[in-house]
Amino acid sequence: MATTTDYPTPAGFRNNLESKLGALSNANYRRYWLGSLASVGAIQIATMAQGWLIVDKLGGSPLSVGALGAATAIPTMIVTIFGGVLADRVDRRKLIMAVSAASSLLLLLIAVLDSTNLIEIWHVVVIAAMQGLVMGFDGPVRSSYFPQLIDRKHMMSAVALGSVMWQFSRLVTPVAGGIIIRYGGTESVFYIGVLGWVSMLLVMISLRVKSPPPDNSRNVVEDVVEGVKFILGRRDFVLLIGLTYVTNFFGMQYMQLLPFFVQRLDVGAEGLGTLFSIGGLGALTGTIVVGRLRGSRRIGYIIIMGSLTFTASLIAFAYASNFWLAVFYLYIAGLANTIYFVVAMTVLQLRVPERMRGRVMGVYTITFSLIPLGAVMGGAVASACDERVAVAIAAAILAGIFLIVGITQPMIRNLDGTKLTES
Repeated sequence: MATTTDYPTPAGFRNNLESKLGALSNANYRRYWLGSLASVGAIQIATMAQGWLIVDKLGGSPLSVGALGAATAIPTMIVTIFGGVLADRVDRRKLIMAVSAASSLLLLLIAVLDSTNLIEIWHVVVIAAMQGLVMGFDGPVRSSYFPQLIDRKHMMSAVALGSVMWQFSRLVTPVAGGIIIRYGGTESVFYIGVLGWVSMLLVMISLRVKSPPPDNSRNVVEDVVEGVKFILGRRDFVLLIGLTYVTNFFGMQYMQLLPFFVQRLDVGAEGLGTLFSIGGLGALTGTIVVGRLRGSRRIGYIIIMGSLTFTASLIAFAYASNFWLAVFYLYIAGLANTIYFVVAMTVLQLRVPERMRGRVMGVYTITFSLIPLGAVMGGAVASACDERVAVAIAAAILAGIFLIVGITQPMIRNLDGTKLTES
């Protein structure tokens, strides 16, 4: 005869489901994650298409690619810190809806210009600058919104899932983008990007999650100053955000220069998609690895060694003698680099007070603007020498920074995976 212990109780079933799915056990978070996946795919596929459009269709130079990076990065950096303030002062859900609508319209504009053959390099740069302004609000509000959808115990799960979202998108969209560019042209990629942002807009319309009441008792400048003072008063925040900045500025320059490596290796648009994707596959693997390492008491040493492995792999990639060696080195680079990003973001999200979350995430998400901005340096060095030298120099600088921090800052190297909430 069956006893009551033969069957899981409803509470036991829920606990078992939560332990397996983590943040995805929450229906609102699942919906938000899927919508974000669509919009992130739109960002990545459009970025790839913009670079290919300038280099291949419009005959642009490395300096043109650098100008595209600057046009995206500078407006985003200017707006981002104020975007963080806005995320603390308004309904975050409605702000994400506004960002999604604006991004849809901008991608539609470049798609129409491209499909009618009216497109010029300056069009791409100006639209990228306008998109950069919009993205200045996107990063802070996304980073401060998702914690409202989950329990605190699922924070690392949600951060890891956010990384999975970006890396899965990096894995799938470039390959798809390369095929679409080959058979349908870059304009087709931009139209698909519009659908991704529209999907995010529809998801946010469907969500009904109440935001915490905003505090508008101070003016915007006072809020900005308070947020910056809070970060500067926390050594752990300064170090983690600073290391994230330099990693994206120096370490990600290769992404903007990939079209030139593709030309050197003579593998075409599909090869470009493969190189973009393999970094995403490596990063997806890294996300799985960090999930197994997150309880390690030596997580600080692990992230430093991971970052040094990342830089060594980039240098090896730069001078790879054939396409498949380049693929292998980018896979290792993506895997090693992701370990740092997941741990750093988890620590910040667990330690920041809720009322400061938008402003701190606003400062943190400036890091994403440093990726295209790093292309300005990379483009200049590539023009003076070549793209291999540009990537190798940037990787060597980054390795030096991590070595110095690892040696001189015990707060980082002694990070304990079992005590990430401790300040």
